[in-house]
Amino acid sequence: MTEASLGSMLLSSTDPTRLYSWYTHALRPRREADIDGYHMLQFGEFYLMIDTRDDVGEKNPEPGRMILNFDVTDARTTAARIDELGAGWLVPMEDRDGSLFGTAIDPDGNYVQLIQLSPEHLAQMAQM
Repeated sequence: MTEASLGSMLLSSTDPTRLYSWYTHALRPRREADIDGYHMLQFGEFYLMIDTRDDVGEKNPEPGRMILNFDVTDARTTAARIDELGAGWLVPMEDRDGSLFGTAIDPDGNYVQLIQLSPEHLAQMAQM
C-alpha cells in the first residue's frame, strides 16, 4: 500500500509577484526561487507555488474555504512583520492554552494562520 504525501500547493493570483513578495517578507521561507515562471517558496518540506490564472478574481470570495497554516517559532515577531506590511487580521494573535494563534489576511484576501504550539501541545502532536 502506498501513502500520499502533501508536498505543495498552487496559490493563484492576478498579481503573483505582489503575493510572492508578501509571503517572502512576512513568513521568511527556507528557500525561494523562480522556476519555469512559477514563484516557488519552501516552508519546511512544503512548497508554495504562486502563479497567475485567468479564472481567479482579484480577491478571494471565500477565504475561509482553505486556510494556510504556518507553524512559526516566534509568532509575535512574525505578526509584527505582517503588521509592517499593512495586512489586516481576521483574528489577532491570541493565547489558546499556552499556544499562540492568529489569522492574518494576505493581499489577495486569503486567510493565513500563524501557529506557535506550546511544548505541551507539541508533545501531544508527537504521539499521533
